[in-house]
Amino acid sequence: MLLVLGSGWGITMPLAKIAVSEGYQPFGLIFWQQAIGVVALGLIRVVQKKPITLPPKLLWFFLLIALIGTLIPNSFSYQAAIHLPAGVVAVLISLVPLLAFPIALGLGIDRFTGLRLLGIVTGGVGVILLVQPDSLPDPAMVLWVPVAIAAPFCYACEGNIVSKWGTHGLGPGHVLFGASLIGAILALPLAISTGQFIDPRTDWGPPEYAIILSALVHVAVYTGYVWLIGWAGSVFAAQIAYVVTGTGVIWSMILLSERYSGWVWAAMLLILAGMALVQPRQKETLAP
Repeated sequence: MLLVLGSGWGITMPLAKIAVSEGYQPFGLIFWQQAIGVVALGLIRVVQKKPITLPPKLLWFFLLIALIGTLIPNSFSYQAAIHLPAGVVAVLISLVPLLAFPIALGLGIDRFTGLRLLGIVTGGVGVILLVQPDSLPDPAMVLWVPVAIAAPFCYACEGNIVSKWGTHGLGPGHVLFGASLIGAILALPLAISTGQFIDPRTDWGPPEYAIILSALVHVAVYTGYVWLIGWAGSVFAAQIAYVVTGTGVIWSMILLSERYSGWVWAAMLLILAGMALVQPRQKETLAP
């Protein structure tokens, strides 16, 4: 299950590249991703006889998760996907735990250890290798690396917020459904006002199918991930990050025929090593 779910999340990296390949812009993509997700998650919750209502007093929480968990990071991710190889974006997404650790220290919800500091330094060296002039197909792509890093930074903030203040009695599926609904409501006017709305009444090709497939895969994988946490524990499930990065690169090579320099491979190994050092040990507790 770890391999299946990680491979599912990994394939969303090249699918994002395909989705932006013919000119689609972030807000239009985000709206349809969220709208499809809402329908799929809503059906799952109805079948499971779980609530689909959003408590009015918690609308601010759904809004917060929608902003830092979807709208802002996905806007950066799609922009980065236009200019960077999908495999490189997959490597940079794996920075989430490395970025989350110093934030957790600042919030007082984690403890400092020399080993985990070494993990941050190791991952940082990996990023430095990634922005070497010879690491990317075009040296100008380096300018888009910070844009890609903005997404894992947002995810790191989201994880720490949930870890610090919880989900206010809501299950993860309820939070994802509510955040997706709010995200779709916010993304629609942004897409229309900026001219980025994607009219589905068009000749369908790879980008359109990639949008739908990515949204459905995300729902399926997230649902499976929540089940895996309950069955095997959060520390074991956290290892999915390695599978996502590795399969994201492999899927990009298969679907997009991407090839990478030695710098990129070295950077990926260092970032994964840093992630391994930063991850909580078995006796420590991860956020639910």
